[in-house]
Amino acid sequence: MHGDLQIAHVFVDVDEVTGVVDWSEAGQGDALYDLASLTLGHPEHLGDVVAGYGADVDLDVIRGWWSLRSLTAVRWLLEHGFDPSSPGCEVDVLRSQL
Repeated sequence: MHGDLQIAHVFVDVDEVTGVVDWSEAGQGDALYDLASLTLGHPEHLGDVVAGYGADVDLDVIRGWWSLRSLTAVRWLLEHGFDPSSPGCEVDVLRSQL
């Protein structure tokens, strides 16, 4: 898995992925974590990402990864002086899972 898959790390030409950069957090793990990272905060794109993935994907697992990643980020944000409850931030992602 990539480990930090986000739109800034993916190069696309029209509808084709042409490259992925920043593999510093890559390692063995659940590939669905990458799909969750890529769509975190943007559930409206989940269907397209899953369709492009080309395999059966358990959407509940994706939602679980969204929650875990958000909870982890809340702690980091608080420790570094940021407000995770700002509009669109991690607390909003967690609320959307209720």
